[in-house]
Amino acid sequence: MNTIKFEDLQINDDIKRAVIEMGFEEPSPIQAQSIPVILSGKDVIGQAQTGTGKTAAFSIPLLEMVNPDDKSLQAVVLCPTRELAIQVSSEIRKIGKYMHGVKTLPVYGGQPIDRQIKSLKSGVQVVIGTPGRVIDHINRKTLKLDNVKMVMLDEADEMLDMGFREDIEMILSKTPEDRQTTFFSATMPKGILDLTKKYQKDPEHIKVVRKELTVPNIKQYYIETRSSNKLEVLCRLVDVYNPKLSVVFTNTKRGADELVSDLQARGYFADALHGDLKQTQRDIVMDKFRSGTIDILVATDVAARGIDVDDVEAVFNYDLPQDEEYYVHRIGRTGRAGRNGISFTFVFGKDMRKMRDIERYTKTKLVKHEIPSIADVEEKKVNAFFNQVKEVIEAGHLTKQLQWIEGFCADSESDFSTVDVAAALLKLSLGEEKQEIVEEKPRERRERGDRRERRGTTGAQDGMVRLFINVGRNQRVQAKDIVGSIAGEAGIPGKLVGTIDIYDKYTFVEVPKENAKKVLEKMKDIKIKGNKINIEQANRRKK
Repeated sequence: MNTIKFEDLQINDDIKRAVIEMGFEEPSPIQAQSIPVILSGKDVIGQAQTGTGKTAAFSIPLLEMVNPDDKSLQAVVLCPTRELAIQVSSEIRKIGKYMHGVKTLPVYGGQPIDRQIKSLKSGVQVVIGTPGRVIDHINRKTLKLDNVKMVMLDEADEMLDMGFREDIEMILSKTPEDRQTTFFSATMPKGILDLTKKYQKDPEHIKVVRKELTVPNIKQYYIETRSSNKLEVLCRLVDVYNPKLSVVFTNTKRGADELVSDLQARGYFADALHGDLKQTQRDIVMDKFRSGTIDILVATDVAARGIDVDDVEAVFNYDLPQDEEYYVHRIGRTGRAGRNGISFTFVFGKDMRKMRDIERYTKTKLVKHEIPSIADVEEKKVNAFFNQVKEVIEAGHLTKQLQWIEGFCADSESDFSTVDVAAALLKLSLGEEKQEIVEEKPRERRERGDRRERRGTTGAQDGMVRLFINVGRNQRVQAKDIVGSIAGEAGIPGKLVGTIDIYDKYTFVEVPKENAKKVLEKMKDIKIKGNKINIEQANRRKK
């Protein structure tokens, strides 16, 4: 079966542009089946559960139908709850972002009605509301339904369960008979079927049944972390678990490319797989992944369908999937051929609610996983290194190397022991983990603390000067960027750079006192990560 893409649908370029920006590469099953039928003008009964993309399935044709030059009400969307009305309204606004002249308005109880009346009088083409508040506006004559061409009922079964049948019938009876009517419902109880017979004309029934989850060999975890910390957390997890191959999922192509750049900058072997790549490019990336030339594949949902590699040991949901079914497809990339697998899903704030929907759908409980500490990463790396050392010792043939070490210790003026040499070699091999702070405190408290830090002390160690730079995590700045800039511009060896504290909007870095003036002079007109910087000595604490 040929896959339908958004470019193939008879929708205007403004909608296509917005949909692509939202990260959708191709329609979900309910969208692919519903949009062409609704666009044709037919009445539709769409049977699909929450999380299948049904909001866009009716929002896209709804916006395609709206005439921006006509300021009268043309479409009504009914929702059972204020939360859903707000959510649907937000989605419609995103999809209609580039459609100039189209105004939408959510109306629901609990919000001052005067404000809604003022907006309605100014001219609104699309109203998204709860039945009770819509009827309130009809009775006040602030909502005129004479020119309504389309009525959408979202989660119709839930509206009936909540006792809104009479309200729905009253609203439908006030709209023109030649309107187009669409019902979306997870189930089809008798009450819904009665309504469809009474208020729809020869409707087309579109039913999307989702696959069951079968992933018994996969341990599923979630991690609460802000967007600004995701990269650092991902790197720590990869270092601690050291999977043979990993797949990291993002919701957009741009996000995949940016993450690959960030991972490569940190020394990881990563590449992207998404819809912008030609088939030959995809084949090259997949060949590199299968052969282990790259061990981290950053993919979008559409591109990932071709990933059939047995050695994937970990899946990371860097972005929470748009659809619960996508979650199943994603984590199914690991735990293949009877092997065990592990998945990590990054969530924060509102994502928690969607994660609970995923748990209900998959009938699985995701286990909370703490963010690995720098000490955890170091311990894992050291243990892996010593395992390699043990293998080399057991293999033998170290006579020449022993002679070199003994000769170095005997000739050295500082009287080094073999243990000193071993420790130095370990440090040279593994380096030192840069302490990149992962802050998960509430935003308000953290920002107040940041401002105190900015106003406060130099806090520098003896012999060092603490400098302020006006770029930070929000500009994707990392410790290595700061060290590299100072070393490259001021000619100071990177090892002389002291503590680096990276915050959301700025960074503090310590440099030797004797080099501070040179650093300030050489770096005043440079860019870091494409951002022109301001660098100055950090303020001293006022006594």
